Amino acid sequence: MGFNKPTEEMLEKLKAAVPGRVYLGEDISEDFTHDEYDVHGHFMPDAVVSCKTTEEVSAVCKLCYEYEVPIVPRGAGTGLSGGCVPTSGGVVIDLQKMNQIHEIDLDNLVIRAQAGALIDDVQKACQDKGMLYPPDPGEKFATLGGNVATNAGGMRACKYGCTRDWVLAMTVVMPNGDIMRFGAEVSKNCSGYSLMNLMCGSEGTLGIITELSMRIAPNPTGTISFLAPFTDVETCIACVSKVKLANLNPQALEFMDRENVASVEKFLDKKVYPDKIDGEEVGAYLLVNFEVFSDDEIDDLLEKAAELFVENGALDVMVYDTPAALANAWLVRGSALEAILEQFELTDECDVVVPISHLAELINYCSALQEETGVAIRLTGHAGDGNVHVSLCVNDMSQEEFEAICKECFDKIYAKGKELEGAVSGEHGIGNCRIDRLEEYLGKEQMDLMVAIKKACDPKMLLNPGKVCYSL
Repeated sequence: MGFNKPTEEMLEKLKAAVPGRVYLGEDISEDFTHDEYDVHGHFMPDAVVSCKTTEEVSAVCKLCYEYEVPIVPRGAGTGLSGGCVPTSGGVVIDLQKMNQIHEIDLDNLVIRAQAGALIDDVQKACQDKGMLYPPDPGEKFATLGGNVATNAGGMRACKYGCTRDWVLAMTVVMPNGDIMRFGAEVSKNCSGYSLMNLMCGSEGTLGIITELSMRIAPNPTGTISFLAPFTDVETCIACVSKVKLANLNPQALEFMDRENVASVEKFLDKKVYPDKIDGEEVGAYLLVNFEVFSDDEIDDLLEKAAELFVENGALDVMVYDTPAALANAWLVRGSALEAILEQFELTDECDVVVPISHLAELINYCSALQEETGVAIRLTGHAGDGNVHVSLCVNDMSQEEFEAICKECFDKIYAKGKELEGAVSGEHGIGNCRIDRLEEYLGKEQMDLMVAIKKACDPKMLLNPGKVCYSL
């Protein structure tokens, strides 16, 4: 599929439409050539346009559509699947300056913001009003629009679901520059096809999200965390369903194996979790967070949860109920990716999701690949929703050799995930690196249907080409 490059005439029109914020040649930051993982490639765009309004995004799209130049929307570039990489050059529309939080509407429990608002800022703004923005992806300096475009998950998905579940309405610029409003700020909506939900998780291939209305919830009075160490993965994961069946309703339910914890503690230069309990080696941990909305809940929750964990194989239960203790407990889990990127020269990751009943089997299968391949494998997981992050990590290896080993490992991991009735990605998305994997799971008929939807929204196939449902 061939695309045009911007002409001098088009570039002059871009500069007139967005004065002072069109970047060319050496003025383009190297950051715009890649996402968080270098393995997805470095591709130089022909231009970067930093927009501040929906109308500016529309003007850029109209010009690109007229001159048939690719358009790549980009938030903070924190993705892990190559979704914002300009593989065909073209114009990158940088949405980071569209970062305004317009309003928190307490009567309707809605926050209204531009797509470039950072998740950290959105969460803090809600907290200042005594409210909670529940979606909680690991990267707090990702953008709100990027989270919606990838249907980001995170640790709180165990209780609150993914980002899609909190979207009420959005403003979207279509590839031809048309501005549309999808959804409505209402509690229920049975009004035709849900085009809003089609945009959620579409990774910027169908339209460019510029404004959002998101649901919010009352902030809990406080939170309590438990760390439950287990001797092995099977016993650890088997406890997950018991927690849910007991109606304890955890906000987050996270898994880490001992090897990964040791690696993170080395990075942090501090020991946080016990590696032995009464002489027994710890093999895996569940880190669980509970919300409380009144002091009356605390004692009952502490007793019920601690008893449940011990009855189901936990070697002990550690309770964290002060701000300092909570921060320390979650520091290990929150530093997992940062530790990997610091300790290894080359890394790549998949985030297969399976039914919770099959999670232990998938984790053990992935662990066994470490000895088979000689590549370091780091495992963390959202145990509460069956999503496991498998990071392949090496030092002192060429990019080509690493990519070959990754393909071999991922072939096996994805095949196992499919065997266990899972899905390709729980939260990171497809981007430019998992298109073949998606077809393996869904089949050609569903891929063709997605391409047809893409063509209906984007007849010239200019918007973020070569992502999600088809390769270039």
